[in-house]
Amino acid sequence: MSSRVLSFVSLLLCIFPAIAFALHLPLTLTHFDANDPSRDPYQILSYLASSSLARAHHLKNPQITATATSDATTTTPLFSHSYGGYSISLSFGTPPQILPFVMDTGSDFVWFPCTHRYVCKNCSFSPSSDQNVTIPSFIPKLSSSSRLVGCRNPKCSWVHHTNKTQCDECRNSLTTQNCTQACPPYFLLYGLGTTAGVALSETLNLGDRTVSNFLVGCSIFSSRQPAGIAGFGRGLPSLPTQLKLHKFSYCLISRRFDDSPSSSTLILDSTSDMDRKTNGLIYTPFIKNPIVRGKEAFQVYYYVGLRKITVGGRRVKVPRKFLSPGKNGNGGTIVDSGSTFTFMAREIFEPLAVEFVKQVKNYSRARDVEVLTGLRPCFDVKDMGKPVELPELRLHFKGGAEIALPLENYFTVVGEGVACLTVVTDGDVGGGKAVVGHSGPAIVLGSFQMQNYYVEYDLRNQRLGLKPQLCI
Repeated sequence: MSSRVLSFVSLLLCIFPAIAFALHLPLTLTHFDANDPSRDPYQILSYLASSSLARAHHLKNPQITATATSDATTTTPLFSHSYGGYSISLSFGTPPQILPFVMDTGSDFVWFPCTHRYVCKNCSFSPSSDQNVTIPSFIPKLSSSSRLVGCRNPKCSWVHHTNKTQCDECRNSLTTQNCTQACPPYFLLYGLGTTAGVALSETLNLGDRTVSNFLVGCSIFSSRQPAGIAGFGRGLPSLPTQLKLHKFSYCLISRRFDDSPSSSTLILDSTSDMDRKTNGLIYTPFIKNPIVRGKEAFQVYYYVGLRKITVGGRRVKVPRKFLSPGKNGNGGTIVDSGSTFTFMAREIFEPLAVEFVKQVKNYSRARDVEVLTGLRPCFDVKDMGKPVELPELRLHFKGGAEIALPLENYFTVVGEGVACLTVVTDGDVGGGKAVVGHSGPAIVLGSFQMQNYYVEYDLRNQRLGLKPQLCI
């Protein structure tokens, strides 16, 4: 742990008090400002492609942490952001303090920017700006329910994904049972971004409900993290686990890469019947997560059984070993709301791209745009006299579930009539040579591909439900 982080932790000891349903939430998308002439559409796509690839690298090679209920249904607005995420607002503390959180199904920890001294480097909403921005922070001194988590608290092990005690300073003490050492600081990676801080026990306010002793991270330093993160993954510290949810669901509004106050809805449900299916949804079961020593994050992901991919009705030839996770954790498909564009291992992406190129006869390749955006293949479709026609992309899942993606979910039009496939793979971005490698999931289904789909995570019955729906 760096001396900078440790100095922040020392500072917190002076800031904190002493240690002693269905909910409907808005899900919001905040876009780049279309009126800002500096927002180059090629640059935007290149940034999102780069961040998606960096996210995939993190998910495939995770480094999680480094250290020196009630029956109700709640909904909340869900907003989207130009940096690739969708956010909700959550209220913590006594009295409540409301902050935005990125909804992330690929991680399992909840944290917020914390204290007046919070520092965030390169956290501008613009991909081209290195300027620091002011980000709302939680102020522990203003909350009577804020408590630092002690090293002997079982929730401390949740933070660090280990069953071992975190009381290093007290091991050789004669007063081990009365040890007051705080839980060691955390350091988390999210692809391009990082955050560091300490564990806090706080009250979460959900409408007219309160959840006491909720484990949340108090981050005091971050990089490239424009907001806190609400981890919705399968781990113990995740929001669904701590709330004992039976299911949660959302509908992601369309991305237009412009400024919009629109939002859709995230539903947190702890009242659902055991086997009841939601009308109109097709289901595919979650499959068993691989257990790999040193890659505990794999157990947090939502793996689904993707059986095949078709382009224009033709099956893409994908090596079988990439479709199911092996004992070493390599292969398989996960659903990740924290990724923008879908990632595919090169062995899957190449035959997919070849099939598109083979079937697209009426448009020429726009290779100059491919270089600018890091996306491929791109086609010149600017003949506006006719509607754009490109081959259908269909995903076939275990259990018979299929989704035929709308064209706008896998191609985006950029510049003067150029359509690019919004799937990334190893080393493609900006002509770079970075290789993600074969470790971890072979496919990461990103949020761009899930636009205007109602997505349900049925945790009680271990299945994912899907249906096309206009997300308004």
